[in-house]
Amino acid sequence: MAESVLLAGTRKGLFVGRSDAARATWTWDPPAFAMEEVYATSVDQASGDVLVGSTHPAFGPAVYRSTDLGRTFDMESPATVQFPQDTDATVERVWQLQPSPCDPDVVWAGTQPSALFRSEDGGRSFALVRSLWDHPHRTQWAAGFGGQAIHTILPHPTDPDIVTVAMSTGGVYRTHDRGESWQPHNSGIRTDFLPDQEPPEFGQCVHKVAIDAHDPDVMYAQNHGGVFRSDDAGRTWQPISDGLPADFGFPIVAHPRRSGTVYVFPLSADISRFPPGGKPAVWRSDDFGRTWHETGPGLPTEAWTAVLRDAFSADQGDPIGLFVGTRHGAIWASNDEGASWSEIRANLPDVCCVRAAVVA
Repeated sequence: MAESVLLAGTRKGLFVGRSDAARATWTWDPPAFAMEEVYATSVDQASGDVLVGSTHPAFGPAVYRSTDLGRTFDMESPATVQFPQDTDATVERVWQLQPSPCDPDVVWAGTQPSALFRSEDGGRSFALVRSLWDHPHRTQWAAGFGGQAIHTILPHPTDPDIVTVAMSTGGVYRTHDRGESWQPHNSGIRTDFLPDQEPPEFGQCVHKVAIDAHDPDVMYAQNHGGVFRSDDAGRTWQPISDGLPADFGFPIVAHPRRSGTVYVFPLSADISRFPPGGKPAVWRSDDFGRTWHETGPGLPTEAWTAVLRDAFSADQGDPIGLFVGTRHGAIWASNDEGASWSEIRANLPDVCCVRAAVVA
């Protein structure tokens, strides 16, 4: 029987919710990694293996593995994610864990400061990708308000040589040779926060990037300066935010099976970072961002909160489930691709990341 699992990483631990394939009711495990910041999780829908990137206040970051869908973790032998001594750098936090869909046992990790690590043993050990760390642009990557980190890793679904990463503040970079070299892919993405300047080759404040369900050359990006789509694997971008109540936000989620369907959670671009008018809403496009409509109903009529870049996830159910974790500790869910919403969890710590899966 299929099991639905929801991993919610927070500033004070990991909370795991479970349901059947219908996702009508949820039960919750006791919190794991209490008092640790959990910014990164991943789940293998075929095997049920779960990886968690957690930061202990005294011992720092590590990656923990579960082989039973997050019920227990190997606490004795976590994977360390650390720089070689000659770099004179220290990993502050693991922001992203992404298994490769076409390269068995390969797992990518993105960290703060902006660095990419690769595992070839399923996440049991990691090595720095030196080519990106030694990139001539790196010394000019800057820190946004949330830190300076690689927060998005998108391995190509069928070609293991191609990987796309995104960072704040640095932009989108892509390799076509399995990480031997990296090229910036930011043309057309605005940098309104840089005064009196045309958009540069790099330095964009990317918040999140997603790949279209059917065409991996079609990509969607939520940036500090708008929502964008690329039809050529990130080489050029065009704005697609017309029709949204605000073009600022953090997450962007592509439908895992339907090409052209994408979801965002708009926020005001001012320093408040609240939903416009205090009314939270998930917006959806079914035509590659040409038009947008508000999903719902079911979300609160008022919630002065925000959703972080990795706190919005879709599972592989039919219809897909959508899950949004908020900074005030609520989790909102839709069992019908956004047609309706309900609150399935409240009173959590600040939600940093959400991952959902339906596992046979």
